[in-house]
Amino acid sequence: MNFLKSTISPMAAALAVAAGALAAGPSSAQTAWPAPGKNITLVLPFAAGSGTDSTTRLISKELATGLGANIVIDNKPGANGSIAASYVARSEPDGYTIFVTTNTSHSANPYLLKNMTYDPIKDFTPIARTGDLPFMLVINPEIPAKSVAELVALAKANPGKYSYASGSSSAIVSGATFATLAGIDLLHVPYKSSPPALTDVIAGRVSMMFVDVPTGLPHVNANALKALAVTTMKRSALLPNLPTMDEAGVKGFDITSWQGYLGPANMPKDIVTKLNAEIRKVIERPDMQKELAGRGMEAFSGTPESFDKFLKEQLVVWEKLIREAKIEKQ
Repeated sequence: MNFLKSTISPMAAALAVAAGALAAGPSSAQTAWPAPGKNITLVLPFAAGSGTDSTTRLISKELATGLGANIVIDNKPGANGSIAASYVARSEPDGYTIFVTTNTSHSANPYLLKNMTYDPIKDFTPIARTGDLPFMLVINPEIPAKSVAELVALAKANPGKYSYASGSSSAIVSGATFATLAGIDLLHVPYKSSPPALTDVIAGRVSMMFVDVPTGLPHVNANALKALAVTTMKRSALLPNLPTMDEAGVKGFDITSWQGYLGPANMPKDIVTKLNAEIRKVIERPDMQKELAGRGMEAFSGTPESFDKFLKEQLVVWEKLIREAKIEKQ
């Protein structure tokens, strides 16, 4: 009895195996995110010691545990956050470079800077909003004013004598808004970030500053600075005894600073979904909210879609704020 030998060539056999693998679906060996041993870098637009830095370092410890990955903080201050924003916008959208930022880079800069090096909407993928960082007006204790009204009276009696420092777009816009609404002449002294700006206010080289609560509160508690009011229309739950600027007589003053996580444009949806879920697990824990509140942050979160909608709405809000404060693009 004769048996026919197989006429299937090695090439045909290999193609058949490949076809079978495709039919069975993606390989189980496909690399998952985050890959073992690979760092996730959180890029920050402000220096170490800023409010965004201190709250992010707290959140990142818990986030690293949830993701099973090592998280590295990379501070890239300067140019109103543009240096950090441009860096992330040019990074690979693989989930290993994430931007932790605020309204400085993504709400205010388009109306403060003539030469934008990134698009706050097109160049980024919204991941999760993490909360608000209320700002407050602080002054050097040597200034003889116990309230905003007394400070305004001093400034009106001494045009050009008083100055305000800034280490972020929120501080720039808050200072200019204060001067415009109160009808006073203040000298603007810009800094790369809030910590060095505060140092000069404490030393008396600059008169005052609008600063985020996490950065400024320790100095207020140490009596190195005097807090006069918060910038939001409603009193902050973190500082219930401190009046709002509106209550203090500067009618219509309402400025809020937000914080959130974004990736480069075109991040894979599954990575965004996983990262959002892990961030929300951390942010929504009562103990974490309490600890962040102690650092001056009102923590809450939401979906990537709600954050995307919020980002677009905030562009409209900050365009109006900057226009009414009569700030020209630099």
